[in-house]
Amino acid sequence: MKEKARMLRRMYQAMLERLGPQRWWPADTPFEVVVGAILTQNTNWTNVERSIDNMKARDALSTEALHRLSIHELATLIRPAGYFNIKAKRLKAFLNHLFDLYGGDLEKMFRKRTHHLREELLSINGVGEETADSIILYAAEKPLFVVDAYTKRILSRHGLADEDATYREVQSLFMDNLPHDTELFNEYHALLVKVGKEYCKKRHPLCRGCPLEEFLPHGERQDKTPSR
Repeated sequence: MKEKARMLRRMYQAMLERLGPQRWWPADTPFEVVVGAILTQNTNWTNVERSIDNMKARDALSTEALHRLSIHELATLIRPAGYFNIKAKRLKAFLNHLFDLYGGDLEKMFRKRTHHLREELLSINGVGEETADSIILYAAEKPLFVVDAYTKRILSRHGLADEDATYREVQSLFMDNLPHDTELFNEYHALLVKVGKEYCKKRHPLCRGCPLEEFLPHGERQDKTPSR
């Protein structure tokens, strides 16, 4: 087994044993995952949940209901997510694409091969790589690893990727060294987010006690507990 593959597996086991299953993505339906993936851009999940709660309260969290809403009505519902006018247009762009090509049938769209589905999602205005891959992994349930800022930060600090590595380079590290398993990719990404939020912070990383402390390159531990 290659060294990187061995290290990635060990890191996963260390996080899972310490933190337990994360049970991601927090959504009731695949379409709710899609909506959340678009709304979570440049905001935290708490704000996304408030927007989704607004939709549920209006009985509007379905492809048909959201497609019928005007941009203004949609923007009002998702206001808590921030950048609500922009995100309303992005949601509308996705919905228009879904209805134009698939009659609003999300399952039909998800039957496409992963590569083709990814290309198609990226062609929709406002859908970037992380959003597209989140939809593919968490909504379509296809094995494609999602990369975010937490992933890049953790891998660079542990000597597995350069700080300026591209999205595809970081994604390939997982795709090339781990089994293509939806459940594995789901849990691995969720665990990295947990570690990134609680330990491997952008500023003041808390290396001491981190589930991944033992995997840091020699002499690289940063015990920078924020001063009180």
